[in-house]
Amino acid sequence: MSEPEKSNAPDYVIQVNDSLHNIRANDWNALLALQTVPTPFMRYEYLNSMQQSGCASTQTGWTARYFSIWLNDQLQAASALYIKTNSYGEYVFDHAWANAYHQHGLPYYPKATIAPPFTPVPGTRLLARDATAKSTLLESMISWCEEQNLSSMHLLFGSDGDINVCQTAGLMLRHTVQFHWTNNEKPFTHFDEFLMTLTQEKRKKIRQERRKVANAGVTFRSALGKEIPDSDWDFFYQCYERTYWEHGNAPYLSRDFFRMMQQTMPENWLLFTAMRGDQAIATSLIAVQAINTKAIAKKDTIKIAYGRYWGALESIDCLHFEACYYQAIEWCIQRGYHRFEGGAQGEHKMARALLPVKATSAHWIAHPEFAKAIQHFLKREESGVEYYLDDLHSRSPVKKAGS
Repeated sequence: MSEPEKSNAPDYVIQVNDSLHNIRANDWNALLALQTVPTPFMRYEYLNSMQQSGCASTQTGWTARYFSIWLNDQLQAASALYIKTNSYGEYVFDHAWANAYHQHGLPYYPKATIAPPFTPVPGTRLLARDATAKSTLLESMISWCEEQNLSSMHLLFGSDGDINVCQTAGLMLRHTVQFHWTNNEKPFTHFDEFLMTLTQEKRKKIRQERRKVANAGVTFRSALGKEIPDSDWDFFYQCYERTYWEHGNAPYLSRDFFRMMQQTMPENWLLFTAMRGDQAIATSLIAVQAINTKAIAKKDTIKIAYGRYWGALESIDCLHFEACYYQAIEWCIQRGYHRFEGGAQGEHKMARALLPVKATSAHWIAHPEFAKAIQHFLKREESGVEYYLDDLHSRSPVKKAGS
């Protein structure tokens, strides 16, 4: 643990630690609950399990540093920063930047990343009680990166509040596209009612895909939180691991990590299991949360589901779409959920009524000349992203008003 140092803000004390053990879980989570976008992936238990399970470790290229700001022994701000020796598991691709550094004889790694590992879900990264604490937190992280001679710092998929403070501090912004399903204006009462909001072509396609899975004799059962038995968690991991290996990659996450999720955050997990007869053949694991706030859409509680992991032991046409999208959307409708986030990339999700949204990251580059070059690149890329978004919106599966 580093020695506490005084920041420029009077009476603030900043600490940088290599584990979360100096911060109480209740303090961290209470601070998270104050944020506008408090996803479960910034919970103390999630971040700690990533590290303790070895999934996010020095060996995998994720060396944790936890920043905290204190005032009179009260936690004012906090964030998780990772020293990265690769760009795997980030979903904001900067390999071209790394190659450019290498071609000029300069090291791009190690760099710093501010985001929950392997989790491309937008949300608050800079947890803070107020704007002053948030700004101080960001300033302290940049200063620390400079002291450590890191090439850069990247805050990925940040909330609007994070992005605003980053932009004020002079960080460069980068945009990408994700696909989310929403149920906000007039909540649907059943799946067919939702389908009627889509164009005839898309409505027909979804029904055909669901029929293919049903005709293959596949049914689904779901379990939430502590209702998920150990045997289902074991089967989920068998499917998850196998699917990664079939694609030629080792899985990012271990069985130990999911065991910790089962023990410390059971209420945040929903598991769908695909059955053919009495035989389980596939699973889809969804994260869920209810945010108690009146600040968003004037609702007392905002309910959000996040598509996260899937795996199958058999190949059945359209099974992935049913397990990962249609089952989740139908579950959300039945329980009054307001949004289902389908994750990073995948234009195919739009055909399943997940619509495009912009996600933003912020980047600090230490080398002045590279910072200029990357800024020019980002301006050109932003124009491409805007054009792409316009094109996607023109191909929306949702019926136009009055049609």
